[in-house]
Amino acid sequence: MTNPLLLALIPLVADLSRDLPDQERYRRLLRALRQLLPCDAVALLKLEGDTLVPLSVEGLSPDTLGRRFKVEHHPRLRKLLEQRGPTRFAIDCGLPDPYDGLVEGHQGHLAIHDCLGCPLYVQDKPWGLLTLDALDPASFGSVDLDNLEAFASLAAATVMASERISLLARNAEDQRQLVEVYKRAADGRQPREMIGQTANHKQLLEEIQLVGNSALTVLITGETGVGKELVAEALHLSSPRAKKPLISLNCAALPDTLVESELFGHVKGAFSGAVGERSGKFELANGGTLFLDEIGELALPIQAKLLRVLQSGQLQRVGSDREHHVDVRIIAATNRDLAEEVRAGRFRADLYHRLSVYPLHVPPLRERGRDILLLAGYFLEENRTRLGLRSLRLSPPSQRALLDYGWPGNVRELEHLIDRAVLKALAGHQERPRILTLEPAHLGLEEPSLAPGAPSDPVADEQPAAPLRARLDDYQKQLINQSLARHQGKWAEVARELGVDRANLNRLAKRLGLL
Repeated sequence: MTNPLLLALIPLVADLSRDLPDQERYRRLLRALRQLLPCDAVALLKLEGDTLVPLSVEGLSPDTLGRRFKVEHHPRLRKLLEQRGPTRFAIDCGLPDPYDGLVEGHQGHLAIHDCLGCPLYVQDKPWGLLTLDALDPASFGSVDLDNLEAFASLAAATVMASERISLLARNAEDQRQLVEVYKRAADGRQPREMIGQTANHKQLLEEIQLVGNSALTVLITGETGVGKELVAEALHLSSPRAKKPLISLNCAALPDTLVESELFGHVKGAFSGAVGERSGKFELANGGTLFLDEIGELALPIQAKLLRVLQSGQLQRVGSDREHHVDVRIIAATNRDLAEEVRAGRFRADLYHRLSVYPLHVPPLRERGRDILLLAGYFLEENRTRLGLRSLRLSPPSQRALLDYGWPGNVRELEHLIDRAVLKALAGHQERPRILTLEPAHLGLEEPSLAPGAPSDPVADEQPAAPLRARLDDYQKQLINQSLARHQGKWAEVARELGVDRANLNRLAKRLGLL
């Protein structure tokens, strides 16, 4: 009789000599594991610092790939990492399972009943975990743990081969950047992760690596809420300036009278309230990177002064004749069409060309397909940890609703929507359930205030009476939401349409909970 372990291992050994994409290599690994040990779900997780990151899953909800499992918050995963060999948890084990409710194709609040896992070691150091889960409590009763340990050894060889192939594909500078990332991690300065697997997201990451290592000025374009600040941070961390400061300034958050002081600094007595000298953002970013968000909001006189600094590297503090030299890389971002702004006379052509040496477009969330579920999983896990929940999941109809929605507010809107939905779901329970499931009603995507372009009647007669301030706030929210939908989340266009100052609109939106 053919040994089932041998049948599972032979294809994996053959794969070691093949040049396969990481995702395909890991998918084949998990398929082979399920062939060896039939179960409802398997996962491959990599240990990054104090967090386990899912690299590939079979049988689990797709949002699992976006979740990040901090080891300290998941006692089962921690126990698996503490053992050198395989561990099977007792059926009556009281430790919460991180995958409860996440098994695909099963309705209702089904919890994992049989759980098995094994750590992976690469060069005698813990690399990650293989986990197997089943809804049938008797699934792993007769499992030969030695077989699983043998499989884990080959799995470790598989991931090591994958990582070495990836390493060989990098050039020498890429390796230097990898060292810098490890150094930052050792210093406790973990960069924020850019989550996604779709083709346009991968292309964005490749462009970030390409231009990040250069000295080119980058203009990041994209709708409100797509994560332009995150892209700027990734560019900085990919550059030789990564050890120097990254200083940010939102050009729309300050009145025109203060922007110049924020950029270039001022001396004592330069204007009313200037009680002492102050360095501007350029001086603070000297040697590093200055990120100018919403650059399209700068007034023309400030644009001229900014251009001079970009051309010469010399600046003067407000109220001073003395010049300061700065060495700063500029990364700018905007949700406006700056070329159109130039044609309309609202933005200087010379500054536009100086900023857009390398234009980098961030795709809107609606064009990122199933990345929506990965990002939702990331935000779900954040909420689960913050609220002390055992398990938090999206129902299949909720997943479809997220994929079908237009996302005028992009990733920021998704994050806020998940936060609200979790609280709504909790409000329906007197006691916290073992598995909290978010249904479409909790997401509220069909509500007029959230649906793009949906009509509404802010003063409908059938509405109960409410205090005047509350009704005015509701009316303003609806007007702003409708304008945001028409202008695809571009706040500057909303301000123009509503005839209000951009800074005032920002303050109002924050008070109304829209930002």
